[in-house]
Amino acid sequence: MVHNLAFREDHPTISDSSTDQDHSKLERWETSNRMCLMLIKHSIPSVFRGIVSDEVVLAKDYLVALEKSFAKNNKDETITLLADLVSMRYQGTDSIREYILKMSNTTSNTKALGLSLADDVIVCLVLISLPGQFAHFKVSYNCQKEKWSLNELIAQCVQEEERLSKEKAESAHVATTSKGKSPKSRMKKRAADSGHGPSQKK
Repeated sequence: MVHNLAFREDHPTISDSSTDQDHSKLERWETSNRMCLMLIKHSIPSVFRGIVSDEVVLAKDYLVALEKSFAKNNKDETITLLADLVSMRYQGTDSIREYILKMSNTTSNTKALGLSLADDVIVCLVLISLPGQFAHFKVSYNCQKEKWSLNELIAQCVQEEERLSKEKAESAHVATTSKGKSPKSRMKKRAADSGHGPSQKK
């Protein structure tokens, strides 16, 4: 608690009317400041020590100067986040719910940079990122007057994903069933369909 006095309290001021107690307080503060400054300089890599001018003699100011040297460029970070959002595409490796939540989490990071995206903008970004098999789903949304919230979009996308998965399974079943039929039965079916089978000849 003695060593960090320079961080917890401001530099004491001394005047002609100051008491011995005030002078003693100033001495303790200056001792704390020297020790804090020494600890900071010995705790950081030597290459960073030259960043701060030797004229900075207060430990607080020294940390502020270091922080400014490593300040992030919010514009670059914002552009990078927006580029990631625009380029995101649903690959089907995760569930549609997890994908949308991941995309929503990415947009929440922009709030820390001073850029807040409305829910309808996020909904549009998600719809743009969906693959071709969701084309009918996108058309259906565009034909509606009402806008969806993010939770409504998740619910509708999960339902559409389940429908597409079911159709895919049924198509695979039909293909497997057709493939399992003998060539003779397929020939009879084609002959019957074309009107040249035994019944047609009779």
